[in-house]
Amino acid sequence: MLEHAIELNTAYAVCRFNDIPSQRAKGFVLLIIDEDSRCRPWPIVVVRWGRRVFGYLNKCPHNQVHLDWEHGQFLDPTGTRLMCGKHGSTFELSTGRCVDGPCKGHELTPVALTLLDGEICVTGVPLVEEGDDTS
Repeated sequence: MLEHAIELNTAYAVCRFNDIPSQRAKGFVLLIIDEDSRCRPWPIVVVRWGRRVFGYLNKCPHNQVHLDWEHGQFLDPTGTRLMCGKHGSTFELSTGRCVDGPCKGHELTPVALTLLDGEICVTGVPLVEEGDDTS
């Protein structure tokens, strides 16, 4: 149990802060360790808006498809909301709340992020780090 608590308090670097320009979003597929200690892909999207970053699971709450309407394209044409490429649902950047489309009123699943030493880091989940032996 203590080992799991330590894992949840660990910060995992995803990318450098400056790797995502302001008012842009970037997708990542990380490996999460589930409750059965198995590794599985964990697709997330990170949005940078000025000095702030927001993270969400890259799955539309309408039917669990990835949000990007083209590889790496997450924002609506105005660049002010996340958009599901399959159904056109749009989501507030800061809350993940759907404001238009088939899942209106639902929310994206948030991913806890923090900035440490110029890096965007995921916290609160056990991830596989590069070089870990997962066999």
